[in-house]
Amino acid sequence: MVKYEPYRPLTLEEVREELNRRIESDEMVAVELKSSGKLIGNVYLGKKENNILEIGFVFNKDYWKQGYAIESCSALIREAFSTGVDRIIAECDPENCSSWQLLERLGFTRTAYLEKNVFFWRDDDGEPIWKDTYIYSLENPGKTS
Repeated sequence: MVKYEPYRPLTLEEVREELNRRIESDEMVAVELKSSGKLIGNVYLGKKENNILEIGFVFNKDYWKQGYAIESCSALIREAFSTGVDRIIAECDPENCSSWQLLERLGFTRTAYLEKNVFFWRDDDGEPIWKDTYIYSLENPGKTS
């Protein structure tokens, strides 16, 4: 289980399927250390409607707070905006301070707070597991409205 996204554990076959999906996708970017080639995380840049992308990121905890996330996200944001993308959005659990603080350091603006908008599953008592979400947005500085 991931602390802020309480997914159920995957079977080995489900892990294989997810890995293949990510490898084949142009929306997932692996982040590796230049010095060793070690995989330390990934950044997701998913296509939304109306020339908008959604960004998400996951990094190995051993590499948090070392600048890798901001460096890789900044590079992908610059690249996306250079290709004419109008806006990049992000969703974040309000309890995940490190993630929303990173988004704000990247220049994103919090635009909404949604309560219980993401459903994960039902617990053993049948109670739904919901999460709240902050919504962030970053406009392409080179575009005019």
